[in-house]
Amino acid sequence: MQINFTREEFAGRQLRVREELARRGLDGLLVFRIEDQHWLCGLDTTGFTIFHAMFIGVNGELTHLSRSADLASIAYSSLCADVRLWDEAYGTTRAAGIKGMLKSHGMQGRRIGIQLDTFGMLPDLYNELQSTLDGWCELVEASDIVRVLRLVKSKQELVYMRRAGQILSLANDAAVSLTVPGAFEGDIVAEFNRSVLSNDGDICSEPNWPMGSGQKALLVRHATGRGFVGENDQVTFEPGAAYRHYNVANMFTVLTGPNVDQRHLDMHAACIDALSEVQATIRPGNTFGDLFAAHKRILTKHGYGHAILRGCGYPMGAMWPPTWMEKPMIVENDPLVLAEDMTIFTHMILTDQAAGLTMSLGETVAVTSNGPEILSAVSRTPIIKGV
Repeated sequence: MQINFTREEFAGRQLRVREELARRGLDGLLVFRIEDQHWLCGLDTTGFTIFHAMFIGVNGELTHLSRSADLASIAYSSLCADVRLWDEAYGTTRAAGIKGMLKSHGMQGRRIGIQLDTFGMLPDLYNELQSTLDGWCELVEASDIVRVLRLVKSKQELVYMRRAGQILSLANDAAVSLTVPGAFEGDIVAEFNRSVLSNDGDICSEPNWPMGSGQKALLVRHATGRGFVGENDQVTFEPGAAYRHYNVANMFTVLTGPNVDQRHLDMHAACIDALSEVQATIRPGNTFGDLFAAHKRILTKHGYGHAILRGCGYPMGAMWPPTWMEKPMIVENDPLVLAEDMTIFTHMILTDQAAGLTMSLGETVAVTSNGPEILSAVSRTPIIKGV
């Protein structure tokens, strides 16, 4: 068995969830989000994309309900000893398996939390559950219970995120060294991934992270097809790396010569000022809304109000594909209060569609009372290649 945390840490996490369930008057929680199952017992699988459920009860219950294909994964990674098998025979339903598990725990007539905001709970499964459990027990939406607890990281989680940041730094150096006019973008990304894997990292949970040159540099999402870096070009990087599933990311733009547009340098200076102001605001007690306000204020002051995005980051941690983004987004007026040992990614992104220019700068940090601890540093000096 490979477990990445002590049994005592897992027990403490489970206790905190049970305390919150009791506070809300719930008898248990059906967990479908893989990140939450991993946090509660270590489970490491992609089987959630087909079906995997967990139940945690206020009286100590902890049960997996899974498919035969995941039994080896459970034995390898999970501390949960109560494992039930869903009969996948034609005509059987997942909801019937869940009801049987709940019945064994005496949950008839009880109030049970359920996670709806997850890739592990698609509408067809929810419809099955509603049809099967209607009148048998009360389902109460409780997607936020474990997610909110996971926002503040433990000492060991921070160790993993720091290591992910080190791995990311090495991979960035390898990739940037190849980013010169004439280079094929696919070779650059391949060298990045080689570096991550050779340093015992994981490919991040957004495996096709945004990277592109020319017009494609304005994208903040992956699009298929790799091109070649040109002269006098702009190359957007929003790379990430993970260690034991804990993701960090950063963001920067590589410029190529021989001629560098002064407008790019002006945009870079604005991004530096904005990131510095946002990071100065990253203190326990401030809110995500405060961070967005700092981002908007500085970039608007520099004359780029027309080029900013309506969000400038989000929490980071242990995530599975297709995204490394935790909730909530850092947007205007968001009330989430920063706390010690939260880990967040803030990015300053300027996309001037009319001019065809872009610039970006972003880092993942841990929140501390003495200011943010930078986990994935980027250069404040413009990165210029091929001059």
